[in-house]
Amino acid sequence: MIDASAIVAAGAQLAADVEVGPFTVIGADVVIGPRCWIGPHAVVSGQTTIGADNKIFQFASIGGAPQDKKYGGAPTRLMIGERNVFREFCTINRGASPDHGLTQIGDDNLFMAYTHVAHDCTLGNNIVMVNYAGLAGHVELGDWVILSGYTGVHQFCKIGAHAFTAALSGVTRDVPPYIMAVGQPAVPHSINSEGLKRRGFSPEQIRNLRHAYRILYRSDLPLAVAVQQLSALAPTQPELKPLLDFIASSERSLIR
Repeated sequence: MIDASAIVAAGAQLAADVEVGPFTVIGADVVIGPRCWIGPHAVVSGQTTIGADNKIFQFASIGGAPQDKKYGGAPTRLMIGERNVFREFCTINRGASPDHGLTQIGDDNLFMAYTHVAHDCTLGNNIVMVNYAGLAGHVELGDWVILSGYTGVHQFCKIGAHAFTAALSGVTRDVPPYIMAVGQPAVPHSINSEGLKRRGFSPEQIRNLRHAYRILYRSDLPLAVAVQQLSALAPTQPELKPLLDFIASSERSLIR
């Protein structure tokens, strides 16, 4: 299952059914789970652990050293879940920070060609990063986030579950769950209603979220007052709880 021209270091741990294509290089500290497919000319390095059923296409670089001038060579890590797809020229860096030192990726994500995930990022599940989308260090993405082509996300930003960014968006502050963000810098445009429909949200839930969006972004209320109004609705509209929890945890402030 390993092409004769591939280079697999002696310390690497590969499940018995892992396929490795021609001229691929796998480092000594790499662990790869069952049924993974790694195409030709890929590089997997560093302390990288990859779960089952992942696909890594040609010329991808997985687990490389962080692009951070402060990085001093510490043994930082990259952990990848299951059923992810990394397309051509995708770059995923391992952690950099001595106190954290971990880049973590969940399950069922799609990283299209030329996407970049920098050091110490934390990504959930079912995320799509479209061609040339890129994350700076310490970014957090919730489940079901879609970043359209050429989206750039500033370091330490958070993007909540089910959020969507339009092509060429520049995210410099936190994007709450369910929000569609557009522009440079990115600003709120609407609720990601189409994505919510596809994921099984009911018409009533989507109406509730649209109303929440109007309170948060169209009422000219101070944020504290808007949060107070949303909190009053949350007991009967549980879909608002992730939105309120996200607002409470935001450190960079929200897109407004």
